[in-house]
This record gives sequence, C-alpha cells and structure tokens, in this order.
Amino acid sequence: MSDVLGGVTGTQKVAIVLMQMDPERAAQVMKQFSEAEAERIIAEIVALDRIEPELAEKALAEFHDMTVKGRPRPRGGRTFASGLLAASFGAEKAAGVLDRLASTLAGKPFEFLEDAESGQVVTLLTGELPQTIALVLAHLRPDQASAVLAGFHDELRAEVARCIATMGTATPEAVSIVADTMRARAGALVAPKQAVEVVGGIQPLVDIINRADIATERAVLEGLALRDPHLADEVRSRMLTFADIIKLEPRDIQQVLRGIDTAVLAVAMKGADEQVTELIRRNVSERNREILDDEIRDAGPVRLSQVEEARADIVRAIRSLEADGLITVQRADEDEYVY
Repeated sequence: MSDVLGGVTGTQKVAIVLMQMDPERAAQVMKQFSEAEAERIIAEIVALDRIEPELAEKALAEFHDMTVKGRPRPRGGRTFASGLLAASFGAEKAAGVLDRLASTLAGKPFEFLEDAESGQVVTLLTGELPQTIALVLAHLRPDQASAVLAGFHDELRAEVARCIATMGTATPEAVSIVADTMRARAGALVAPKQAVEVVGGIQPLVDIINRADIATERAVLEGLALRDPHLADEVRSRMLTFADIIKLEPRDIQQVLRGIDTAVLAVAMKGADEQVTELIRRNVSERNREILDDEIRDAGPVRLSQVEEARADIVRAIRSLEADGLITVQRADEDEYVY
C-alpha cells in the first residue's frame, strides 16, 4: 500500500469509503456501528469535506472485499453527513449528533467560565442585555446555565429564557466579541476559541429548566407565559415530567430508581396517577417495595410544593441518565420502531 495512507487513521478510512458509496448503501453500513462510533465517523466526514481521488482509491483498495461502482466521488461535508446520519438513525438523533459535533469542531468560546461558580457568572453578567446573557448561557452546560439563571430576578429570568428559545444564528465575529469582553472582565487567561453557530433554541432552554429547582422552573415558565404564551406552551410540551417515567423501558426505570432515595420517591408518588405508581412498585425489589409502602403510609399529608420538588429530583435524574446515553426516553413525536 502506498504511503498515501500512511497518516490516515482507521476512522478516517471508514469515512472515506462511506463517502464513495451510494447514500442509501452507506446508511445501511452506518447502522452496523454504535452511536458513539457513528459520531466519530461523521466527525471525520464533516472535517474531510473533499478528498483527493488518489487517497480515495487507496482507501477503497484496502477495503478490497467491498464492491464500489463508478469513479470515486470526493464528496463530504455537513450536508452529506447530515443525510447519512438521518438515514441511519432518524432525523432527531442526526440533529443531536451534529449539534454536539458543531460545538466540538467549533470550540468553546466561553470555556473560561466552565469552572466558575454560578454566583461569579451571575455577577459577571449583571447589567448585560438579556440577549447577551442568553448567548452566554446557551454556550454553558445545562446544569451550570440552570444555576446561573436561578441567580437572576424573576423578570430578567423570563426574558432571558425567551431570548434563548428564540435565538437564531450568530456570526463567529459577534460571539467572539462577547466572549472576549467577558473573558477580559473575568480576568481569565485562556483565550476562547471561535464558534461557528449559537446553540440556542427551545431544546437548550428545556434542558436548562429541567435542571433547575422547582421555584426557578415555575418562575421562568410563568414569566415566559406572560411574554409569549405560545412559546411557553411549546416549552412545556417538550419538558419531561414525572409521569414520563412510563415512557421508559423497565430496565431504564430500574436504573433511575436505584439512584433515588426511598423517602424522596414516596413523596413524589403522593397523588400520582395509578399507572405511574404501579409501574414504580413493579420495578423495585420486594424489600424496597415494602419500605416504600411504609414511607408512603407514614408520610401522611404532604405539601404540594414538597411533592413537586421530589418529582423534579426524579426528572433531573432521568435527564442526567438520558444525557449520558444510559437510558432512552421515548418522546410522543418520535417514530416508533418497526420490526
């Protein structure tokens, strides 16, 4: 084999081969990889964009057991990658993978804030326009952004939430200016990397709210409803609720419940739908079921705010496990599997 492939990694070779294939055939091949493997391959396809014909021919020669018709096609880039992912895993997962890759490939313009305390970030952003605050929060981890959002007064929280949900694409120059200004004020020494696009929109806002405490969640949604009722309804429709636990597979329910204190679970089950309570009871051990029943009986009347906070704890646990790829939540608008 020529030295042409000397510096090419195995993942890059797979990407090159897939780029030469018919999209439908490539999608069938992609389905054989795990989601993590597919994400690495797609990252290479996006980065390669175009390749030299000689390199493509050498890569194909290594995959001698595969039949490729026609002249190698030096195509790649985001469009090809998006179509390949959508055909392999569905449009929603494709969008999620590409969004994660966009952040990875573009860098993190506000990475100097990653280790900052939420109070420090609140102080840094005090006095800024809601649009500027939204831009910064949209680039932070959802859990960190949630803690920062909770530090603002109700009116500002609602306006920032609206800005995040309705945020469009910002130019790299605009993001860089904001990041440079914040970095200088923060006294950070790490220069931010340039970003390609903003990661705003309704879903990032939902991720932030789902990680907030119940008081912050209620204040943000109520404030948002006053400014834009339709947007508030759409945010609510995408948010996970305690009742969404019924959308999990039994093994996923068991994984969620393993991390929840029995006392918290007992409070959360107060007044819950019978389908939810029975599902939970079926997915704990017999011993834990007895403990849970005792906790529910001994708890007596419980304030609604306590019930809501307990349910919020469980929702946060579900969201955390889902974000780590350990469980899957079936959304109502997702396609069902066909066997």
